[in-house]
Amino acid sequence: ITMLIVPLMSCAGRMPVYVLIAGAFFSRNAGVVLLGLYALGILLAVLAAKVMSSFFKDDDLPFVMELPNYRMPTFKNTSLLLWDKAKDFLQRAFTIIFLATLIIWFLQSFDIHFTLVEDSKDSILAMISSLLVPIFKPIGLGDWRICTSLITGFIAKESVVSTMEVLFAGQAITQVLSTLSATSLLIFSLLYSPCAAAISSIKNELGGKWALGVVLWQCGIAWVASLLVYLIGGLMI
Repeated sequence: ITMLIVPLMSCAGRMPVYVLIAGAFFSRNAGVVLLGLYALGILLAVLAAKVMSSFFKDDDLPFVMELPNYRMPTFKNTSLLLWDKAKDFLQRAFTIIFLATLIIWFLQSFDIHFTLVEDSKDSILAMISSLLVPIFKPIGLGDWRICTSLITGFIAKESVVSTMEVLFAGQAITQVLSTLSATSLLIFSLLYSPCAAAISSIKNELGGKWALGVVLWQCGIAWVASLLVYLIGGLMI
């Protein structure tokens, strides 16, 4: 149950998406929006755990953990921890994220005949992403560039922002999304499938069927939640 609900809660990879959208559409209350997204993720994880506990029946097992002695952190330990975190991000930025950005750039620059296009709407990427537009349109995310950005999030959530930077090519995202559709995007980004690293971890622990199940059920939850937000918000407006 723990492994299934943890991906519902926000990870550091989602933060760039929150900052980008909240800063563009909710600049005066961006901090409140970020706090609300984190709180919503925790609340949904708790509710999901409550529901799942009725399906996974098992005897309670004692949990024993030896706690270390607490001491004031030293400058050396803090520096090493900061370096490990920074190194981990840089490794992903210069491997997975960089590779995803290159692939997106190539697909949006050429058509199926590998001819350089003047408008990205005629590209291979637009053709592929157009197949997903009918799925995302009911939740206010019918732009093929948004669909593509969310798909790259399966690789690494940070890739969503870098993909948007490539696809929008200087165009303000506020010209494409309304405040309501931006809210829908934030909810979907919060709840949809975890990145490839998390899926791989679940697969190693529980098996491929469980990993696929997590992807499908989280995408389903994200779509339904975004749809409710978009419909209710539309009625209120």
